[in-house]
Amino acid sequence: MPQSTHDFVEKYLRETAEIALATSPEDMARVIEILFEAYRNDRTIYTCGNGGSAANASHLACDIAKFTWVEGKRRFKCTSLCDNAALLSALTNDVGFNRIFLEQLDGRLGAGDVLVCLSVHGGSGADRAGPWSQNLVAAADFAKRSGAKVVALVGYDGGALRQMADASVIVPRTRAGYTSTPHVEGFHEVYHHLICERLLQLVAES
Repeated sequence: MPQSTHDFVEKYLRETAEIALATSPEDMARVIEILFEAYRNDRTIYTCGNGGSAANASHLACDIAKFTWVEGKRRFKCTSLCDNAALLSALTNDVGFNRIFLEQLDGRLGAGDVLVCLSVHGGSGADRAGPWSQNLVAAADFAKRSGAKVVALVGYDGGALRQMADASVIVPRTRAGYTSTPHVEGFHEVYHHLICERLLQLVAES
């Protein structure tokens, strides 16, 4: 018998609650620590992602740059690498999609800056265009070689980004072992609002 809409909603919300409670507070705290360290040192934070994660990267950059404002306090420097459509298409045309983030960082990323990569699979897996998110992996590798820190918000097994990152948060599976792209992308939004709420508090206290 087909699942009813009521049962689907109930199951989805139950899974959401399980994932929230299974998220690592230690991993979240480490991410926040790295981002606030960039603020204290007056460094720049860059965000990037593909697809829904690109939208999340833009939203995160917006909230770090704006939501964390405290009157009389210095502001965060934060920008998304996903927002200039003309530049992204030019880079894809000239140097290839795998370099669209790396090329934006080259020449302006400095030691102590932070690159935040948002990715459902973290660079593992593939589809018709080839391996997923290799533009993120290339940017993370460039950031590490440049003396910058890498933060990853990922799902599933975290892929290469989980291994490369100085700090990462992985969206856990449910108790039954289930996960999905909607759960991962949705929780990246939950995590980023949590991060920004705490950064606002830390700026106010500084």
